[in-house]
Amino acid sequence: MKIDPTFRSRRSNVMATRGMVATSQPLAAQAGLSILQAGGNAADAAVAAAAMLNVVEPISTGVGGDCFALYYDARTGAVTALNGSGRAPAGASIEAITKLGYTKMPTYTGHTVSIPGAVAGWSDLLERHGRMSLAEVLQPAIWTAEHGYPVSELIALAWRTQEKKLRRDPDWQSGDLDNGPPQPSGFELLIDGRAPRPGEIMRIPTLAETLRGVAAEGKRYIYEGEFAHKLSQHVQRYGGWITPADMAAHTSTWDEPIWADYREVRLYECPPNGQGLAAILALNLVEGYDLARMTPADRLHVCIEAMRLAFADAQQWVCDPRVHPIPLDRLVSKEYAAQRRRRIDPQRAAQHVPFGTPLAGSDTVYLSVVDGEGNACSFINSLYMGTGSGLVVPGTGVSLQNRANLFQLDPAHPNALAPNKRPYQTIIPAMTLYREGPFAGALHACFGVMGGYMQPQGHLQMVIHLVDLHMTPQQALDMPRWALAGPEAGLGAAEAGGLVHVEEGWEFGVLAELAQRGHHLAPVTGFARSLFGGGQIILRNPETGVLIAGSDPRKDGCAVGW
Repeated sequence: MKIDPTFRSRRSNVMATRGMVATSQPLAAQAGLSILQAGGNAADAAVAAAAMLNVVEPISTGVGGDCFALYYDARTGAVTALNGSGRAPAGASIEAITKLGYTKMPTYTGHTVSIPGAVAGWSDLLERHGRMSLAEVLQPAIWTAEHGYPVSELIALAWRTQEKKLRRDPDWQSGDLDNGPPQPSGFELLIDGRAPRPGEIMRIPTLAETLRGVAAEGKRYIYEGEFAHKLSQHVQRYGGWITPADMAAHTSTWDEPIWADYREVRLYECPPNGQGLAAILALNLVEGYDLARMTPADRLHVCIEAMRLAFADAQQWVCDPRVHPIPLDRLVSKEYAAQRRRRIDPQRAAQHVPFGTPLAGSDTVYLSVVDGEGNACSFINSLYMGTGSGLVVPGTGVSLQNRANLFQLDPAHPNALAPNKRPYQTIIPAMTLYREGPFAGALHACFGVMGGYMQPQGHLQMVIHLVDLHMTPQQALDMPRWALAGPEAGLGAAEAGGLVHVEEGWEFGVLAELAQRGHHLAPVTGFARSLFGGGQIILRNPETGVLIAGSDPRKDGCAVGW
């Protein structure tokens, strides 16, 4: 790590030796840290922080969503991948959706609710890697949901965008053909029918009761019995298919992570149905360039073009591999990257990129934990599109995700809607290990960038900042970002590659040079900067064991250590 005197970061890195937690909300970071201080490890702290984020940021994450994790075991050097995402119910049907008049999946109806996998994921992560019980690590979240907490500023702003969805107002412009009846249970996540204001005390007693049930009975509380029946009835009321049998059938899976060697590190991602493949593909493409010696405009151009190609492949192939085979070995190979790299014109933006461009953003939470022994957990939990479907299971404080919205209605597409199938998932954790030299196999960084289709783009940018440009974690997170926009921006792949959002902070000369190469640029300022996601990075010095962490200034959070 070196400090670049030409770039002044907005805040200092946080450094510690006995453990570190970085999240998008300070109370969640402290919840994870308290578990480390009580003798828990990285897995225990990750679940504690995730549960607390359900309480303090319920408009992004929670029991009603999905999770993914990468876990590094310092003793064995092994990286394991947890897929805590749910599947479409057994009754899911393309024909049923098209008969309702839809040409693509609806956005917020009951049809978009897949089985929520988060709690099973929490439980399975602890069972395999943790030291503490689910009951122990949920205590901070239970207390906070019951007694209340002051809502942080950026979360309060995001909460306001979810009011009509939670209430199912008659004038709510959802884009769906039918919003269903008004939803009284949505008021459980509001104060007198409105979003809480910054600094206002928010209590969610119904969520506290749900978490108590999970603490007492484990994951069975969610997937069997009264909760599963309540959830099924509510989803069906809004057109969906979920039944108690679907809930009872849910299981997490442990997978082999996919990886790419890049310079002196190896990047690990969860395999499909997650979009971590896009980050692997993009990194393999840019490996063929000496990015550190490039001008900022040249480097930015190459990275944007590589990301376009990566998304084209990811959106064609990412699906549930247990239902539809994916040629993963071919896609992640260096030979395939060399072949695809020939499509990159160093002077012009692509005029056509097969299979489409990325879609809209979403809300998610990401957290990173490294304990004093060097174990690490890169963890992500999400509802998607804010509160997901916005359907709140009555009397539980649980908002349900809308991940099934990501299915395709073309029966021939690998990601086509089908019973008991997982959809394309945007949420992805990341991790890098040293791959050569005296510290080969040791943890390099535990990191992630939340935010829908920003995530693999963020992973690419963070790896380049850390490895090629030798930035510290906080410097890497503070740097201005870019993000490919999707078809909703009105510029498709055939029009010079589509729109590129650029954050305030880029030099005018760099942007002018990109525009000359054919890139359609859209500057973004203010609260809209949230589309660039929110990242957390913990870097570990393998020689001294010192943990160096940064937390994204675009979020309310922080890194805390001891």
